[in-house]
Amino acid sequence: MDDAPLILTLRFDETSFARFDEERRRHFPPARNHIPAHLTFFHHLPGNRHGEIAEGLASVATSQAPFHILVSSLRFLGQGTAYVIDSPELQRLRAEIAGQWSTHLTRQDAQGFRPHVTIQNKTEATTAKALLRTCSTSFVPFEAMATGLLLWRYHGGPWEPAGEYGFNGQPSVQTATATNRDRASLLTCNGRFGW
Repeated sequence: MDDAPLILTLRFDETSFARFDEERRRHFPPARNHIPAHLTFFHHLPGNRHGEIAEGLASVATSQAPFHILVSSLRFLGQGTAYVIDSPELQRLRAEIAGQWSTHLTRQDAQGFRPHVTIQNKTEATTAKALLRTCSTSFVPFEAMATGLLLWRYHGGPWEPAGEYGFNGQPSVQTATATNRDRASLLTCNGRFGW
């Protein structure tokens, strides 16, 4: 049995993931960027309960519809920069899963949930501040889609895929297509992203 801890992250729509991951690869120190862009739900779930965790995630995903999340602002991390994510549905979903595993959560995972996507970390503070300033000049809030959950196993190096659970529930409200404002906001820190 593999006891290595499990990490749970959110799955994005393909376009949003491509944007986040491209920016992470561009701004993260290459020698330290071993994983894709992500939004972490839990940093350490018990690896020896993989079967139970997978079953619970599959059940949650079956009834959960894809939903919009708002990339609302930027956050300075001290040695990097992240996008701040706002979404009541994301908070509700995370709380639901946390409730199932509350007795197994580490102190870090039991603390408040502040969802974000890191595009730079583990760099000099001056470099991080410069990126934050550059990003802030062109940043406009934009939306992404939450489409599922991704489970990973951590052995001390790059994460290993351990499960994927797409949201299959039906949305209660028909989602609209992106507005012109949404499209106009699709700017990266160094100019327009090549879609």
